[in-house]
Amino acid sequence: MPRGGFSGSLRSPKVDVFIDMGDPFLNRTVDGFLKIGAVGACKVAAEETFECLHRGSVSKHRIEHALKNMCKEGAYWGTVAGVYVGMVYGVERVRGRSDWKNATIGGALSGALISGASNNHKHKIIKDAITAGAVATAVEFINYLT
Repeated sequence: MPRGGFSGSLRSPKVDVFIDMGDPFLNRTVDGFLKIGAVGACKVAAEETFECLHRGSVSKHRIEHALKNMCKEGAYWGTVAGVYVGMVYGVERVRGRSDWKNATIGGALSGALISGASNNHKHKIIKDAITAGAVATAVEFINYLT
């Protein structure tokens, strides 16, 4: 039975939040959702702030619109990240190894799943799977170098 818990720490410039769901798979998935979802929401906040500054006006309607977009983008980005992190963890558990191949396979599976959920055609799903696998692999190698 998952148990809820919350802990956090603030060390400049890193903010780390951990929610214990009682299962490593759920912990990683929720962590990915929250962290990348926050990035998506911040992206929209920056864009909307720029737009308000550019127009020179702020209205209640514009703020409501910005908040809706922040939630929508945060949820989308978080969902994509949660699916990816969950896939990588699942592949790691099945393979019994922790290496770059997990990112490649997890990225490809995530790309295919998300593309398929968007009602894309077979060729687009394959292209998205290849792209997501390649991006995940590149990120893994870049993280290894730094």
